[in-house]
Amino acid sequence: MPQLSGNPNEKLTGPLVVNLIYDGLCTFEFALAAEIFGLARPELGPQWYRYASAAVEAGPLRAHGGLQISAEAGIELLAMADLIVIAGWKGADQPVPIALIDALQQAWARGARLASICSGVFVLAATGLLAGKKATTHWRYAEQLQRQYPDISVDADVLYVEQQRIYTSAGSAAGIDLLLHIVRQDFGAAVANSVARRLVMPPHRSGGQAQFIERPVPVDLHHRIAKVMDLVRKELTTDWTVDLMADAAAMSRRTFLRRFSEAISQSPSQWLIDTRIAEAKQLLETTLLPLEQISALVGFGSLQTLRHHFLRKLGITPTSYRRTFSYHQQPTDEGE
Repeated sequence: MPQLSGNPNEKLTGPLVVNLIYDGLCTFEFALAAEIFGLARPELGPQWYRYASAAVEAGPLRAHGGLQISAEAGIELLAMADLIVIAGWKGADQPVPIALIDALQQAWARGARLASICSGVFVLAATGLLAGKKATTHWRYAEQLQRQYPDISVDADVLYVEQQRIYTSAGSAAGIDLLLHIVRQDFGAAVANSVARRLVMPPHRSGGQAQFIERPVPVDLHHRIAKVMDLVRKELTTDWTVDLMADAAAMSRRTFLRRFSEAISQSPSQWLIDTRIAEAKQLLETTLLPLEQISALVGFGSLQTLRHHFLRKLGITPTSYRRTFSYHQQPTDEGE
């Protein structure tokens, strides 16, 4: 048993968190778990987490940023872990060692929790433990994850997912939200908020909150579809319907629906809503315009409609989004 990290003045008795190390380590993701679970927090008492790192392969091991690293233990430590953190992985197509797969399967079977950050989900997927479950990852990996593991229900629109003691999170920052969620489960909201303050982080973003990204548009769109999309973006206040967009593309409604879906894997109606939300987000971030005016400018018409779509798609209100992401100091918006 290795010497575990923690407060040197107290004997820690809390859950054992094991943070995996591998060659090509994602340094930032690894550091998130080390900071949250491995930092000494004497004010929280001896029940705080015990923490150790474990190498999944023989060294020398390298980490992003030109670092060479070594772990406190080897893969055998997973047999004692209460929580195992998989902080990214070498690549979506990189094989997962059989010994690691076996160790993770055995750990979960005896009751341990497993958590992945970003591309670390590919390690969990390789174990088969995500089959039939919902999971998430960074939006750029979502399609590949779904192709490689069709028995997983991949949701690229959320920050993190928890199912049957298995946790998956989106991109790097979402890993902080997931790990704080685990702290909240183990020690309550007050302790999680204390940890968040040390990180200078908001204390809670729910797992259902959307990843705030703008999805890239494929470069090989049919040119008429692309022209319609550009037209709609320029004239968002127009009352766009599928028929009106089809006319602008000089296509029948049926052909337009098929071509549009083939191009971006969304219906025109859903794309229009997402486009209006994206424009509203930009205005909320960069202007002091009242919410009612933003609603009109992006084509939603009423504040009620804007709020409905924000809650349904992003899981928060426009006011909350502005408070979190605005470049300006904001007064309280009326109407929410």
